[in-house]
Amino acid sequence: MAGETSLNALLRDMTPVLNPGEYVFCTLPSGAAPAAAQVLGSFREREGLTLILERGEAERLDLDFDYVAAWLTLEVHSALQAVGLTAAVASALAEAGISCNVVAAVFHDHLFVAHRDGSQALQILRRLAGSGRA
Repeated sequence: MAGETSLNALLRDMTPVLNPGEYVFCTLPSGAAPAAAQVLGSFREREGLTLILERGEAERLDLDFDYVAAWLTLEVHSALQAVGLTAAVASALAEAGISCNVVAAVFHDHLFVAHRDGSQALQILRRLAGSGRA
């Protein structure tokens, strides 16, 4: 299950993909997700349970949200202990004025940017991958 740790290889091979749809972050103070919820991701904080859901799913469950995101996946198998990938990606997007929320999973890194910035973020990440810079 070991992933790539070399920053040069990660940048070169990251192959960003813009997933279709709109995604939102919701929080549930009770700390429990509705039983029927189709959750993309979650994280438990002191203030409650944060859920990442498709917008339509959040609306179906009548959950509040105020940020609508595009979801990009970096298709390289990055190791959780890899150093610098998040910084390089976030810096490249920040230079264009795009905020980025990163979720690292076992196989890939997932980026959430404002929905209106999804296509631009994809182009920036493709250029970053093409540059091979570290």
